[in-house]
Amino acid sequence: MSSTVEKIEANKVKLTFSVDADRFEEGMKYSYNKNKNKINVQGFRKGKAPRKLIEAQYGKAIFYDDAINFVLPDAYESAVKENGLDVVSKPEIDVTAIDDNGVTFTAEVYTKPEVKAGTYKGLTFEKPDLEVSDEELELELKKDQEKNARIITVTDRPVQDGDIATIDFKGYIDDVAFEGGEGKDFDLEIGSHTFIDTFEEQLVGKSIGDDVTVNVTFPENYGKTDLAGKPAKFEVEIKEIKYKEYPELNDEFVQDTTEFETLEEYKNDIVGKLLAQKQIAAKNAKQESVLTQLIDNTEMDVPDAMIENDIDIKINEFSRNIQQQGLSLDMYLEYMGQNIQAMRDAYRPMSEKQVKGRLALEAVAKAEGFDATEEEIDAEIKRIAESYGMEYDKLKDVIREEDRKNLIEDIKVQKALDFVTDNVVEAPAEA
Repeated sequence: MSSTVEKIEANKVKLTFSVDADRFEEGMKYSYNKNKNKINVQGFRKGKAPRKLIEAQYGKAIFYDDAINFVLPDAYESAVKENGLDVVSKPEIDVTAIDDNGVTFTAEVYTKPEVKAGTYKGLTFEKPDLEVSDEELELELKKDQEKNARIITVTDRPVQDGDIATIDFKGYIDDVAFEGGEGKDFDLEIGSHTFIDTFEEQLVGKSIGDDVTVNVTFPENYGKTDLAGKPAKFEVEIKEIKYKEYPELNDEFVQDTTEFETLEEYKNDIVGKLLAQKQIAAKNAKQESVLTQLIDNTEMDVPDAMIENDIDIKINEFSRNIQQQGLSLDMYLEYMGQNIQAMRDAYRPMSEKQVKGRLALEAVAKAEGFDATEEEIDAEIKRIAESYGMEYDKLKDVIREEDRKNLIEDIKVQKALDFVTDNVVEAPAEA
């Protein structure tokens, strides 16, 4: 097999390669055996007509499609390797010749771009405040009170802010009921801003059994375009009034609901957990900031195909996840009022940053001469095995050479990210 490469534009090439007559004959035999039971030849039962007779009656081309599909994958892969191409897109393949000498293909593909590392040492990051405020602590304690609150039914007063009003409601626009505007026995927490505009405020002061007319206007950016910006009227019946009674925060509450003995011990534990969360968030924010600066400092001309491929991966992964919940991607998009192009557009900024960030970090790894040791490779295989609930030895046995190369690249990229992050100049947070 021979092959040649022609540069079409930056990062795009045309690969020409061929399959000789003997190899293509193997494909033709495969195609004949696959299709002979589907072809009618007078005087023969299906599957019994000789290949030459079929070709004489229908032409050799009847077997070309499956023969080509048989020989193409190996031929394309060999041509890519022979020319040392780092392909980053699906090939656009054409058959340019097919005869007794074999078959010739062309494949237009995008290749990995040349990347020139810019400044990657001494990038800056504003050091965040890692103190846990009294307000943050109180908010966490409030959540515990919420979880342990008692619901008390009220019969002797009207609705107040903070109450839970059980209501029936029906919405109208221009005196016509609209779809999705009706509810029965709905528990609405007053002041939660669950409903639009001043809906909740207009129930304050009303009593059980009252029929209330609530006038509101849908926001201009409301999700349903047929309702956006329109005034609406809701007929509401107040059926029940309840409120939450919160337990007192003291040692007894802590002993009843946690493994701690005193409120002070529990507060210290909450502060420790909040601080750990802040540290993780700060580390992630630092890496994101560093990656953004690194991308800006790196020279690269990234083919759109790389970004589109990354979007494909994300959508396929999302589709697999929702299929496990019994929902197809088409059903999800219909339910959300989206289409696949809108979904791709939503993923694009993230994919672009991840693709460019990966390329920039690969350039740093190359500049610094990073590599992966056998111990690091084994540790990564163990980590993957644990995450998928597999045995380390079994996973190691099935890892292909290509998988191993990808592992090594992942380790080098992580080293580059750690290196760049460790060399950041941290500035104190602005007051």
